[in-house]
Amino acid sequence: MRKPLLAVLRGERQAVPPMWLMRQAGRYLPEYRELRAQKGGFLALATDPEAAAEVTVQPIRRFGFDGAILFSDILMVPWALGQDLSFGAGEGPRLAPALVDHALNALTRVPERLDPVYATVARVAGQLPPQTSFLGFAGSPWTVATYMVAGQGSKDQGETRRFAYADPAGFGAIIDAIVTMTVEYLAGQVANGVEAVQLFDSWAGSLSPAQFERWVIAPNAAIVEGFRARCPGVPVIGFPKGAGGKLPAYARETGVDAVGLDETVDPVWADTYLPEDLPVQGNLDPLALIAGGEALDGAVDRILAAFAERPHIFNLGHGILPDTPIAHVERLIARVRKQA
Repeated sequence: MRKPLLAVLRGERQAVPPMWLMRQAGRYLPEYRELRAQKGGFLALATDPEAAAEVTVQPIRRFGFDGAILFSDILMVPWALGQDLSFGAGEGPRLAPALVDHALNALTRVPERLDPVYATVARVAGQLPPQTSFLGFAGSPWTVATYMVAGQGSKDQGETRRFAYADPAGFGAIIDAIVTMTVEYLAGQVANGVEAVQLFDSWAGSLSPAQFERWVIAPNAAIVEGFRARCPGVPVIGFPKGAGGKLPAYARETGVDAVGLDETVDPVWADTYLPEDLPVQGNLDPLALIAGGEALDGAVDRILAAFAERPHIFNLGHGILPDTPIAHVERLIARVRKQA
């Protein structure tokens, strides 16, 4: 059976764009909240292949999205590189030791920490409907490095930006280690059943143009090249959130097969300035989905119109928010699929 989402990633425009939503396996779903409460925390859930596979499949079962996204976390790579990973209630993720005070070479790689993810992939691959594409993912090196250096998330990635300016060789070694592990990680996902992958660069927007070239474009290009050598023909979606006017250069220079757009990108501008016929993904504001009604309908229609002549995967501009009403997701799907 044809898989519409994979067809778009290979350059085919679809009359009705396939769709999935970032963070579609998550806290807005009551079935997810119930399972997470049983497991007692995020990391326990993400490293339990049976439970993580169930979470991955939940939104497909409920909504029939065209793509299933692996339930995991971008910080699995630093965990495999040897940092300790924890998720405190209400605190967000923590990595230790923070590399702003410790050397990368003090870490000992533990690649077997990724084995539960591969087991999850294998379970999901055997459960999906034949028309559903299976997406794996990893964090892009700049975003992953911001957590590794600071030991946690931050509003402006200030510690990591200072580190990169003050010690570009030392920071470059961290980036290189992430690139190598990420290629291994994504290839392992594909070996177990993933059909396409997405690179999340959630903090790409915090860098100056020159730093963006060095720490976003170049490392992502290295991942794409290494991954293609290992997994020829498997599409790669790049999602550099906040890249704005740097998106055309990112699309040209990284070699990704499709570009994800955040909600701040004007879809008409993107259609004009991105490489012709490059598949795009996005870019509904998650808050418009919460608002629902005419605000949602109008936003959906504007995106569909802008990308009517280009291969397009409908998605949000970032992750779905926990307080999103289920009924609004149902309305969104009907609108995109021209049922409302």
